[in-house]
Formats: sequence, C-alpha cells, structure tokens
Amino acid sequence: MNDEFYMQLALKNAQAMKGQTDPNPLVGAVIVNDNRILGVGAHMKAGEPHAEIHALRMAGDHAKGATIYVTLEPCSHHGRTGPCAVALVEAGIKKVVIATLDPNPVVAGNGVKILKDAGIEVVIGVCEEESRQMNEVFNKFIVEKIPFVTLKAATTLDGKTATHTASSKWITSPDARGDVHQLRSENMAILVGVNTVIEDNPELTSRIPNGRNPIRVILDSSLRIPLEAKVITDQQTDTWVFTSENFDKEKRKVLEDLGIPVFVTSGSNQVDPADVMKMLGEKLVSSVFIEAGGTLNASLFEKQLIDKVILYVAPKLVGGKDAPTFLEGTGIAEMGDAVELSNLTVTPIGKDFKFTGYPIYIN
Repeated sequence: MNDEFYMQLALKNAQAMKGQTDPNPLVGAVIVNDNRILGVGAHMKAGEPHAEIHALRMAGDHAKGATIYVTLEPCSHHGRTGPCAVALVEAGIKKVVIATLDPNPVVAGNGVKILKDAGIEVVIGVCEEESRQMNEVFNKFIVEKIPFVTLKAATTLDGKTATHTASSKWITSPDARGDVHQLRSENMAILVGVNTVIEDNPELTSRIPNGRNPIRVILDSSLRIPLEAKVITDQQTDTWVFTSENFDKEKRKVLEDLGIPVFVTSGSNQVDPADVMKMLGEKLVSSVFIEAGGTLNASLFEKQLIDKVILYVAPKLVGGKDAPTFLEGTGIAEMGDAVELSNLTVTPIGKDFKFTGYPIYIN
C-alpha cells in the first residue's frame, strides 16, 4: 500500500462527517505500521476531539513508531481541545503524512514546525487537491470570516424556473430534489428573499431522517413576511430575518415576541447582502445555501458574493418571454464580461443534469 491509499481512506472518513463539524474543518486520520491499520479517526463535531486523537486512542501503545496520515495539518494551539501536534509527538509517532497545510492563521505551519522540531519526518501534499476541495467552506471562512456561499437553482432546458403563470412544481425529478435536501443538511444556513416566502410558503428544511435543518435566513427589506408562514410557525429550526433601515417597527416587535430575531442591515431601503454575510460570519455561520429568486440571485452576483453554483437542469421546454429565470436583474452588458464557471462538472441525476462550477469574477 502507498501513501495515497491510506490518505484516501482518511479523506473518506473525514467526508462522512460532512454537515456535522461546522464551523470546523473536515479532518480524517489513519495510523499505520508495517502495512497494518492500527487506528482510524475523524473529527465529528466542533469542541470534540480531533481526528488525530480518535486515531491515537484506537491505536494505543501501537502508535509508537507508526505513521499517521492526516488530511489537514495537525493543530498547534489550545482551543476547546489541546494541540494535536503535541499529542503526536508524545505518542511517539515516527512519520506524519499531511494532505494540506491549515489556512487558519493560528496554525499556518506551526503544527509542522512542532513535529519537525521533535525529529518527526513530515511529508506534505499527498492528495492535496482533494483535501482542499473537501474543505472549501472552512478554507474561505477561516481566512475571510464570511460564509462560503452556494447558489442553487433548478431550471428547464430553456432556462426557466417557472411558467409564465408561475407554475414551478416540479421542474426536476425526485432524485434531484433529494440531492437538494442533502445539500441543505450540509449547509449551516439557507437563504431566500421574502417574495419566495410569500409566493411559495416553503419549509426550507432538509427532510432527511436525522439530518440537520439549516438556519432559515430571510431577507425582508420592510418586514412583509406573513406571520402565518411556515418558516415562522413550524418551529422545525431557527428562522432569522434580515431587514433594511426602512423596517416596520411594530412588525419587528411581533416577530421578536414570537422568538424570531430581526437584524437590521445598513441598507436604507433594501437589505444589504454584504452586510448579511458579515453578520452571519460574526455568528460563526460558515456556509450559506441560496435558494432565492432571480432578482436576489442577480444582486448577490453583482456583489460577487457567490462562491459556487449548482444548477439542476431538467430536459423540459416551457418558453414564454415572461417566464422567470434564475438570474435576472439588469444583467451583463457585454458578452465578453459574462461570468464564467471554472472546474465545471456535469452529473446525470435521475432524468436531470446537475451542473456544478465556481464563478470567475473579472474584478
């Protein structure tokens, strides 16, 4: 077995915890000696032991002289748990193979320094790209202090999100909708505009047994949200409302009396999306899943707040110049300025296709 084989095993263990560790990263670890796997671990929840500690506990005294494969640089600081780099030294680990260095400024190479200073052999960069991709949320949040934002939309082949009569159920297949529910459970928050709440009265929950329901974030510039809306009454998960300076003060009191917090952004008549992301980051919300309409989506793109796009396309045609699309607003003036998607993948899902890519902003 080679280094990549054991690192892939560590990556799989880490990925199994997706949606559980926020705002911490996904991390997996495997301890090996003489081609025998002695310990396996994954970080399961913020505040609980890290992957290396779980693996060390499983390996016990056999960890001495062994090699550990870990998907992220072992931490070097005292947080809610002790430094893993020190624990590896104390356990007598002989070699540490790391997929990628930790972008967290508090760690940033210090874990590797502790290991090397103790005479431990360190190898960096095995399955590096897979590890970076797996922790795309953490890598942004820990550096920029604002959430990683994923925009999701479902359209027909001619780009429509509904017919001209506003009929939209269902564009995509049950398989695609199930995939969306999984994505909801993997994100800390789901964000929509108040028009979506008024028109569709959605629950915005994951509907996955034992899955996580994200915090429901509603952008509502004047507090038009109906008090009978499911996101207000169902109590399945938290709902946060973000408004502008032009909000209805009486409505705010009613909402807050119902246990719905209302946050005021700096926008005079419209919610400032950039303010929303900053506030969410301050509340340690590291990932946001957008399921909004074309106007709000366009505003988020204009402010370059979208990090990732997931588009489900159904092989259907509805036509209609007045039928809505997932990206409206004024739009780009010149085709040469269009936002391109990098690292694009296309995956068949049920009868539909799932496009995933990352926007490249020109400036």
